[in-house]
Amino acid sequence: RDIAKFQKIKWATIIIDEAQNIKNPTTEQTKAIKKLKAPVKIAMSGTPVENRLSEYWSIFDFTNKGYLGSLKYFKKEFSAPIEKYGDEKQLNKFKKITSPFILRRLKTDKTIISDLPDKIENNKYVSLTKEQTAIYKNVVDNMMNDVATLEKGDIKRAGLVFKLMTALKQICNHPSQFLKKEDFNPNLSGKATMLLNILQSIYESNEKVLIFTQYREMGEIIKEMIEDNFGRQAQFLHGGVSRKKRDQMVEDFQNKNNVKTFILSIKAGGTGLNLTEANHVIHYDLWWNPAVETQATDRAFRIGQKKNVMVYRLITKDTFEEKIDEMLQDKKDLANLTVSAGEKWIGNLSNNELSELINI
Repeated sequence: RDIAKFQKIKWATIIIDEAQNIKNPTTEQTKAIKKLKAPVKIAMSGTPVENRLSEYWSIFDFTNKGYLGSLKYFKKEFSAPIEKYGDEKQLNKFKKITSPFILRRLKTDKTIISDLPDKIENNKYVSLTKEQTAIYKNVVDNMMNDVATLEKGDIKRAGLVFKLMTALKQICNHPSQFLKKEDFNPNLSGKATMLLNILQSIYESNEKVLIFTQYREMGEIIKEMIEDNFGRQAQFLHGGVSRKKRDQMVEDFQNKNNVKTFILSIKAGGTGLNLTEANHVIHYDLWWNPAVETQATDRAFRIGQKKNVMVYRLITKDTFEEKIDEMLQDKKDLANLTVSAGEKWIGNLSNNELSELINI
């Protein structure tokens, strides 16, 4: 809305924070930002690449316009060879030409931030309950029969596989999320039981916690379970919350001693918030991109944090969750993150590969 006004200003330097927000070159926000002129432009981001290498191009197109060529050229020269084929030669070339323009700083580097506490990650493996196991197996059997009727590469097949993955995620979270039922009994879910055990310890220590989930409906279930089992009110930030209410939630969490629990949709609250009053972070379900998960954790693990941050990742063992997590833990650095990031690669698995991944 204000682009015309800002274009009239003669800027010496333009610095943008959370630069991943201009990763899509076709959005109105990105187009507006790129209309601003300045001899020096700086982009700051904890995750310059979240899903595709072309996101990197868009940020570079702001700071060093034309340096990486056109988007069409970039996709042909770098994106396709690196993302589809893991081309080491092109990957090294990409790193060589971009590295002079990148200044990377890690919070864990004590020479940068000497007083930042430690971040301690703890995977919590849980088992499916009998109810979850029965539903899980039934969904796999029914949907794999449908998948088997379609050819690999068929867009309908990829969509069906994504639907299958979503269903299995929901079942691992809580049967009621998948079945759309009102029975929020924590004993029906291995994750729910583990969550309440962790929260019990946190509350006994009089400390604060962030709980991240991908799903609004799961956030509502968690909120109700906390109220039912602990008699505590939990804040829940999701995409439907207004900016004004969000700011008030953050203010209350940071300043009110009785506000101990903040549930956040990872899309709505995974970036841009300062929540250093929490020294516990629970990832109830895992986003299949390590960078997104790290950004969410960094709402608490950032400058201003005074305590060690405990990070709990809830993983349902012997299911696709555990298998995929093992595969993704090797993809945390920037270069590897561009290869098979997100969930799209699963749709390209053969029937045998898919069956091996999801069967229990």
